[in-house]
Amino acid sequence: MLIAIGAFWYMTGARSDSANPSNVPARTVSSTPAAGTSPATNPVVKGVPGAEPPHAIGPADAPVTLEEFGDFECPPCKLLHPVLQTMEHEFGDRLRVIFREFPLVPTHQHALNAARAAEAAGLQGKFWEMHGLLYDNQKTWHEAFDARPIFESYAVKIGLDLARYRRDLGSQIVEQRIFLDGKRAHSLGVKGTPTVFLNGREVPFESLAPEKLRGLIQAELTALGK
Repeated sequence: MLIAIGAFWYMTGARSDSANPSNVPARTVSSTPAAGTSPATNPVVKGVPGAEPPHAIGPADAPVTLEEFGDFECPPCKLLHPVLQTMEHEFGDRLRVIFREFPLVPTHQHALNAARAAEAAGLQGKFWEMHGLLYDNQKTWHEAFDARPIFESYAVKIGLDLARYRRDLGSQIVEQRIFLDGKRAHSLGVKGTPTVFLNGREVPFESLAPEKLRGLIQAELTALGK
């Protein structure tokens, strides 16, 4: 399964992209919708299921759901992380945020191991704690020759059972969750990170800047009478 996961992302390829919205650097891989579009003009897409249950913050019946496909080693994803936290705080129970694994292999050498670390933490109920540490300390482990000992130190910091964490890193359930999220991503046409869907419609990359994303969420809530 490990080889299959690596091959799955390797075959997708990776290209640079020139989009560069305020507060978010160029997307790691291309596939940005045309400038000036909005989620309302994009079709609703469903795709195949990803890993279940998904990693989510906010109630399942929230009127607005943001589904992010991210890579922990992706600089734009790191910058989007606090933006989404701000949206969660501002919109409360009216917003649900889902994170899907989409490590860009081989472009980012530590991305797959970072995804494994987050998923292993998730099996102990600490996905979001590991998610936060990975993004907050991205520069540190990105520059490491071997990031795995650093990820293990994060496991200790958030209080994981270390023996179980080590077992889970290479487990079938962790590898399957990452694979299923990637399969969902490709069924939706995702090629870059971060890619975000708002109620099933892709958000243009240039609209992930805080003020623009806030406006899109509010517009959706207004349209739904919420």
